[in-house]
Amino acid sequence: MEKLPSECTTIIVGEEMSADGSRIVARSSDFDAMQAINIEVHKDTIFGPEKFIAKDSRFSCELPSEALGYTALPDYSFPGEWGSAGFNSLGVGMSSTETIFSSTKALQADPYVEDGLAENCTYNIVLPYIHSAREGVERLGMLIEKYGSAEGFGISFIDNKETWYLENACGHHWLACRMPKDQYFVTGNQSRFREYDPYDKENFLASTNLLGFAEKHHLYDPKKEKFDFHKAYARDEKLDTTYNYPRVWGLQQMFSPAIHNDVTVNTFPVFAKAEKPISISDLRKAFRFHYDNTSHDPYLNNNPHEPYRPVSIFRTTQTHLLQVRKELPKEIGCLGYVAFGMADLGVFLPVYQGVRHFPEAYTKVSSNKADSSSAYWTFRKVMTLGMVNYNAYAPIIKETYAKLEAENDQRQKEMEAAYLSIYKTSPMQALDLLQNFSDSVLNHALDVARELTEELFTRLTADIQKDYLFHGA
Repeated sequence: MEKLPSECTTIIVGEEMSADGSRIVARSSDFDAMQAINIEVHKDTIFGPEKFIAKDSRFSCELPSEALGYTALPDYSFPGEWGSAGFNSLGVGMSSTETIFSSTKALQADPYVEDGLAENCTYNIVLPYIHSAREGVERLGMLIEKYGSAEGFGISFIDNKETWYLENACGHHWLACRMPKDQYFVTGNQSRFREYDPYDKENFLASTNLLGFAEKHHLYDPKKEKFDFHKAYARDEKLDTTYNYPRVWGLQQMFSPAIHNDVTVNTFPVFAKAEKPISISDLRKAFRFHYDNTSHDPYLNNNPHEPYRPVSIFRTTQTHLLQVRKELPKEIGCLGYVAFGMADLGVFLPVYQGVRHFPEAYTKVSSNKADSSSAYWTFRKVMTLGMVNYNAYAPIIKETYAKLEAENDQRQKEMEAAYLSIYKTSPMQALDLLQNFSDSVLNHALDVARELTEELFTRLTADIQKDYLFHGA
C-alpha cells in the first residue's frame, strides 16, 4: 500500500481572542484513512524507558527514566510513536506535528539528517518530560540542535500561562514564537513565521546563531533587509499557491472577513484579529471547511481533482482541539475535543485530562481493515457512506452530529458544575463523576454512529434500487 504524506492544518487562538477566555491549540492530522487511531494512556513513572528507538524512522535517543503520564492519539501500527496530541499529568498540552518544508538553498547549507529527529517521534520524547509550554520549546529545540531534523515540522505547546509554536528549519535550526493573547494563527503545511527579535526572550526562542547562519550562507543580507524567517529558510513554490495558500486565505476570510488578501500571493498576516471572539463551535466549523458552496468545493461539485486543497479531507485520521481554561482545575480545565476521521463528516467528542481510562473501542483497534468493534472504524464507516453520495447523505450526517455535539455541550456544562461543587471535599468522587461522564458520552457517540450507518445503508439500498429497478412487466 502506498505510504501517504502526513499533512495538516493548524489553528491557534489566544485567550483574549477566544469566546470564553481559554487558550486553544488545534490541528487536523491529515494522513491516511486506512491508518486507524487509538487513544493511548501512559501513567506517571520513575522507571520509564531510558532509551527511545523509533519504529518508523532511524532515530534513537536517551531518555530520563522519570516520566510524566500523558495521553496520545497514535495510529494503530506504531504504539508509543506518532503521539500527535494530548496533555501530560501536569496539564501541559502538545500538538505534533504540522509538516512544513525548508527551501532548497537552506537545505544545501544545512541538510536534513537522515537518522535525525523525525515527525513520528517528537511527541513521545518531549511531552512526558516537560513542566510548561516554554520548557517544551526548550527541550524540542535542544533535541533539534543535538540530533538534527530528518524533515520539516511545526509543533504547538500549551499550558495555563502561555502558548508557543515552534517551526524548524533545515537540519539544525528553529524559531519559536509565543502566541499573542489577542490574536489567532493559521497555517497549512508551510512555515509562517517572519519576525524575530533575538533580544525579546519573552516572545521568541530560537536555535543558536539563527541569524548568523542565515547571513553566512547568504539566506539573508542584513545590509539590505530586515530578517524574515520565512524568506530566509522556508520553501515557497508554485505548489504552495494551490495546496497551502488557499487554506490560510479561506480560514482568515472565515474569521476576519475584513482582511482582503489575494489567495495567490503569500502576504497573509502571521497573526490576525478575528471579527468576533472565536469559540469551540467556530473551530469545529473551521476544520470542516472545504470552500463550502463555491466553485472550489470538491464535495459539492463531485470533483476529486479540485486544485484548491480543502481543510477537511477524507484521509484525515483525527482532528483535535486542545483547550486550556486556567480558572478550572486541570482535570476538567485541560480539555481536548477529538473527531476521528474526516471532520466534515465526523463528530467532536470531549476528552478530559482527568479521565483515567477510555472505553475499549477507543483503545484497541489493531488493523487497517474495517471492523465492528473499534471506534475509529465505526466513525469511518459513516463518513465513507457519506462520500458515496455527498450531496444526498452529508446533510443527514451533519444534522445528526450537530444535535449530538449540542447535547454533549450541555451535558458538559452540567457535569462540570457538579464536579466543581464536590472536587475540593471529595476529589475521588469528583474523578469518578468525570470518568462516568466520559464513558457515557463516548459510548453514546458509538451508538449514534451505528444508527447512522444503518440509516445510510437503508437510503443507499433504496437509491440503488431506483437506478436498477428493471420493472415494467
